[in-house]
Amino acid sequence: MDSILSIMMLTSNQTMVTEFVLEGFSEHPSLRFLLIGCFLTLYTVALIGNIVIIALVISSTGLHSPMYFFLCNLATMDIVCTSSVLPKALLGLVSEENTISFKGCMAQLFFLVWSLSSELLLLTVMAYDRYVAICHPLHYSSRMSPHMCGALALGVWSICALNASINTGLMTRLSFCGPKVITHFFCEIPPLLLLSCSPTYVNSIMTLVADAFYGGINFFLTLLSYGCIIASILRMRSAEGKQKAFSTCSSHLIVVCVYYSSVFCAYVSPASSYSPERSKVTSVLYSVLSPTLNPLIYTLRNKDVKLALGRLLSSFSH
Repeated sequence: MDSILSIMMLTSNQTMVTEFVLEGFSEHPSLRFLLIGCFLTLYTVALIGNIVIIALVISSTGLHSPMYFFLCNLATMDIVCTSSVLPKALLGLVSEENTISFKGCMAQLFFLVWSLSSELLLLTVMAYDRYVAICHPLHYSSRMSPHMCGALALGVWSICALNASINTGLMTRLSFCGPKVITHFFCEIPPLLLLSCSPTYVNSIMTLVADAFYGGINFFLTLLSYGCIIASILRMRSAEGKQKAFSTCSSHLIVVCVYYSSVFCAYVSPASSYSPERSKVTSVLYSVLSPTLNPLIYTLRNKDVKLALGRLLSSFSH
């Protein structure tokens, strides 16, 4: 009875957190202006690059194919990802105190989880698209029909929105009664769980399930697709055919390597070994650098995109 009363008294004395303080990069004040310049440049390049990709795919009939349709979806999610993180991070670097309301934090968490999980699924779908194009070229038009592509894209957006809703909903059910400093430059699941004063068992289980599905199963399916692609390319007799086949998937392979390496470093580790410094660095890779590099990689290494970009620029010059 005494223990129950003491718990009730402790609960009544706790003040629920209505806003959080994002630590950001406050521990490195000497890097403040450098980070502002870098983040502002990267955000601008990411926005312009991905908007250009979307505009090219929509306006150029030569890019109306499944590969570029999914690239357009990837560019859209890149914009959502960077826009959910960088504006607030830049505001925190400019101002002395970087606070975010509880609702604002949950909204940021939702859009971040939605965009990150969507990108992982889209990369898997794009790997499957390349697999069908190279390993089953005669069946490509039937397997990757416009209806099928639309269904795959809708499935990706819906499944990942559901995943984000579940993880965000579970986070809103937790109690936060102080401290309220998030050791990150945006609201992320691991540092938020460390601040909770209520049990986080269900949240941890759901996070592990999501990590296993998006990080594990999708990574395996992507590797499987590329294993079949490489085997099919090696069986080709023509050197020109090999080069053409490899060039169609090299850009996507680079993006996959960059993205998965940063995501694995950030998320595939036990909660007990969570390191704020390491998490910030890896988070910059997948939430800032990867969305900035994606349009550059696809533009610089893809002849079709470069031709469409040239036509678009020439139309503006005239």
